[in-house]
Amino acid sequence: MRIVTVVGARPQFIKAAAGSRALRREHEEVLVHTGQHFDDNMSAIFFREMDIPRPDYNLGVSGGTHAQMTARMLTGIEEVLQKEQPDALLVYGDTNSTLAAALAAAKLRIPVLHVEAGNRLGTLDNPEEINRKLTDHCSTLLFCATEDARQKLVREGLGDRAYCVGNIMYDSFLHFANRPWDHPNIVDLDGAPVAVPETYYYMTCHRQENTFSDEPLSQILLAMNSLDAPVIYPVHPRNRERAQRICRQKGFGNIVLTQPVGYADSVQLTCHAKKIVTDSGGLQCEAFYAGVQCVFVLDYPVWPETMVGNRNQLARADCADILQKLSAQQVIDPSYQPFGDGHAAERICEILRRDFSTGRLNA
Repeated sequence: MRIVTVVGARPQFIKAAAGSRALRREHEEVLVHTGQHFDDNMSAIFFREMDIPRPDYNLGVSGGTHAQMTARMLTGIEEVLQKEQPDALLVYGDTNSTLAAALAAAKLRIPVLHVEAGNRLGTLDNPEEINRKLTDHCSTLLFCATEDARQKLVREGLGDRAYCVGNIMYDSFLHFANRPWDHPNIVDLDGAPVAVPETYYYMTCHRQENTFSDEPLSQILLAMNSLDAPVIYPVHPRNRERAQRICRQKGFGNIVLTQPVGYADSVQLTCHAKKIVTDSGGLQCEAFYAGVQCVFVLDYPVWPETMVGNRNQLARADCADILQKLSAQQVIDPSYQPFGDGHAAERICEILRRDFSTGRLNA
């Protein structure tokens, strides 16, 4: 099969590391980078350190409103698809890149393969929810990370095209978690090396809900500043000025602001952290895989499977609520493995091989 894979944001690069490695054993893959995440620390570093194939196309689309970004991506991806004439298009997750690629392919009657399908927050206030729902409904095959996600697709009438394969993020996590961590490439906002303390908390915060104004982010940072160990906080480029200003104005000396980190460093920071506070769907899963307690700052769960035994708890962007959740004791049941066994990419390839041979993927 000839497959065009479209990526654009950090979480998709991580998934593509496992996906492309498996796909290229038996298929021809054309990799397209939309440019949604273009900063070196948010993009190029992942391709280098995770051995992701160099993109065949880089559309250079970043910035602007959701509509502007999606429209430019849609036009660029359509041109690539018309030139490459693939047997299928593969997308990951729920970004603007995901939706633009799915729409472009569906309009050209090219089968769409959606990896990490079926996740639902239950509210259209979240922009990613719109992306993932629309992508699911114009896809030919839906690959779900969990059985809960597959059941949600069944309820939406999409069960006949949905498969539970496990979380492809787990494939990548296992690939990097046991590697030596001798030379962490972690630098502060001025580019100076950061010495990771023996005991620390790990935090990320980038979602629109938590960074649209000073108030929610200030509450989160206030909680982190009061903890009993330093907090490592890699700052998303679009949030850098606000985070830096708040920490400076309020004297939050317990928080170490760093530039975004690569995936290998993020996995190791996760595995060795005392606890984690995040609004990242990927990081909360990685904390779960590592057995490190997590507090997820959002109003609704992204991965309900992690919300067991206080291993991952929802918190509001409120200092007292975050600290209360961090004080809870987590309980781990080793037999509970809702995300599969780390072979999701292989299962996806098995399904593609079968469905292509039977003609199901013929547009």
